[in-house]
Amino acid sequence: MQYDKVKTSLGTAFNKHPLFRILFYKMLDLLLLRAWHVRKEIRRFRKNKAAEAAILDAGAGFGQYTYFLSNRSSAYHITAVDVKQEQIDDCNAFFSRRGLSGRVNFQYADLTTFSKTGSYDLVISIDVMEHIEDDRAVFRNFFQSLKPGGMLLISTPSDQGGSDVHDHSENSFIEEHVRDGYSMDDIREKLTSAGFQKVETRYTYGTPGQISWALSMKYPMLLLGFSRIFFILLPFYYLVTFPFCILLNLMDVSGNHASGTGLLVKAFKA
Repeated sequence: MQYDKVKTSLGTAFNKHPLFRILFYKMLDLLLLRAWHVRKEIRRFRKNKAAEAAILDAGAGFGQYTYFLSNRSSAYHITAVDVKQEQIDDCNAFFSRRGLSGRVNFQYADLTTFSKTGSYDLVISIDVMEHIEDDRAVFRNFFQSLKPGGMLLISTPSDQGGSDVHDHSENSFIEEHVRDGYSMDDIREKLTSAGFQKVETRYTYGTPGQISWALSMKYPMLLLGFSRIFFILLPFYYLVTFPFCILLNLMDVSGNHASGTGLLVKAFKA
C-alpha cells in the first residue's frame, strides 16, 4: 500500500482552510502515539533550556511538529526542511498566514548533505530515518549542525516489529521505508560514530501502543488505500474507536516497555 499517497490525500483534504489544517494537526497529535512521546520530550527540553532556542525540524512533512514547537515559545526560531517542494511551499504559506513567518521558515534540503555548523540547540527527526539509506551521513550532519550542549531527538521504528514487520519473510505495511527498524545497539553505534557522546534510547509502542496504532492508523489507512470512499465512513469509525485509542496512548506514554515497535532516541553533543 502507498501509505505516503494516503497521507498526502488526507493533508490535501484538510488544507482547504487554515482552521481545517489546525484541526488536522490536533487530530494527528491525538491519534499518533509518536506525537505523544515527542511532545513529552519537547516539554522536558523546554524546562531544561532557556526560553530562546534555534531548532531544526529535519523532515518536517506537513509541519505538525513545527506548529507545536512554534506555540511553545515566541522565542523559538525554527528551520523546517523537507525534500518535497509542494509541502514546503504549502507550509510556508500556512505559517505566513498565521503570522509566524518571521521565526519559522520551511526550505528544501536533502538531509544527507544539509549541514549548518553549530547552528541549533535542538534537532528533531520524527519518523524520517527509516526513509533514508545513508543514515550515517545524516547523523554526522545532525552532530555538525548542533551547538555544544544541543540535543537530537529521533522517533523511528524499532526492529521489534516496526513498520509492521515481524519476520524476515514479511513485507512492510509502509512501502516507502528503506529499513524496517533499528535495534538499540545499531542506532547507538551509528550516533556514537557520528560524534555524539551521550545517547539514550527507549522503546515506544509497547503492547498498548501497538493496539492503538492498529485501531487508529493501520486499519483506516488500509481502507483508504482500498478506496477513497472510506473517507465518508472515517468519522463514524473514529467515533467508536477514539476513546479506546486515547486510553491506550496514555498507557503507552506513561509506561516503560521491555520491547516495542518504536524507538525514542535522544543524543547529546558535549
